[in-house]
Amino acid sequence: MSDQLRQLWQDQLDADVIAVKAYNAAILAFATTNIQQYQLDTGQTRQLVTRAALSTLKNTRDELLNEIAVLEQRLCGRGTIHMVPGF
Repeated sequence: MSDQLRQLWQDQLDADVIAVKAYNAAILAFATTNIQQYQLDTGQTRQLVTRAALSTLKNTRDELLNEIAVLEQRLCGRGTIHMVPGF
């Protein structure tokens, strides 16, 4: 594996971890307070999100967690298999 590729994966992993923390903070804020809007700062973008977008926030967070798992596997030298059901 080239050093450039390893660095690319590490940079993406670092960015994803920061983003997950931001998404978790937004989800927690909506879950524990009556706020209707939240300023989401992922370290890459800033956006105003609303309580109505809570399911989208959770889905995006889950996608980031999956990507983190894949990147960690790649950086450790283990491959991953992506399987999609045939139905």
